[in-house]
Amino acid sequence: MSTKPSKQLETFKNATPERDYTIRIESPEFTCLCPKTGQPDFATIRLEYVPDQKCVELKSFKLYIWSYRDEGAFHEKVTNTILNDLVEACDPRFMRVTGIFNVRGGVYTTVVAEHRKPGWVAPTPVQLL
Repeated sequence: MSTKPSKQLETFKNATPERDYTIRIESPEFTCLCPKTGQPDFATIRLEYVPDQKCVELKSFKLYIWSYRDEGAFHEKVTNTILNDLVEACDPRFMRVTGIFNVRGGVYTTVVAEHRKPGWVAPTPVQLL
């Protein structure tokens, strides 16, 4: 196999650091294991962020997400860990990670975790008529 799962998140220089803009990444094939039963949990991981000086490289993000496949993790913990690791890697102005977990026992779980860089204020949205 040419690639393997990895916890190493790579970044690249933001070409437009003077502007606030949003990057959205969706990974609909996230899997981890239930730490109680060992059964697989399936989720969509949504990443939204306003970069500062660095952006997350997509292949490394894919391999990072893949690295959870054989790990036991509660939904709340894994969502927050993903956020922490991404913030550490790229130090964004703002970042939100949403874990949308598939039904298990008739219960859906969605976990939203956010980070704001101290002093950063979101721009006012433009409302066009």
